[in-house]
Amino acid sequence: MRNHPLGIYEKALAKDLSWPERLVLAKSCGFDFVEMSVDETDERLSRLDWSAAQRASLVTAMLETGVAIPSMCLSAHRRFPFGSRDDAVRQRAREIMSKAIRLARDLGIRTIQLAGYDVYYEDHDEGTQQRFAEGLAWAVEQAAASQVMLAVEIMDTSLYTARL
Repeated sequence: MRNHPLGIYEKALAKDLSWPERLVLAKSCGFDFVEMSVDETDERLSRLDWSAAQRASLVTAMLETGVAIPSMCLSAHRRFPFGSRDDAVRQRAREIMSKAIRLARDLGIRTIQLAGYDVYYEDHDEGTQQRFAEGLAWAVEQAAASQVMLAVEIMDTSLYTARL
């Protein structure tokens, strides 16, 4: 008998399943929760624009199955980083963060995990680090206002260090 909850990352399950099917499958495999992914693909980014009815439907599925979604892996900032040199990209990063916080609040997700990259597809420098830190500070304030916790996944940045 397990005394702690056990979860599975959404991407470990078949991509073509609906959310209710995904939750039922997770439960049948012995999992207590599923971690949601909002990555840089347009398909998963579109979740941030789900209607109230779509959000309510997922909450209903969680209640019916007993399988929660307590966390979200938000890796969309790989494509739209807070540290970008491009103002429009940084603005999109903030928009994504705001929408992710609202989605988390509506679904009962308590923790949003962010990738600790200042930039991914751009060259890294002190400016990208500074802009990332500023974006992260802003994001923390936004999340706190909705009682959502942010966690930062440590990334391998040794390549960046070697270039400095």
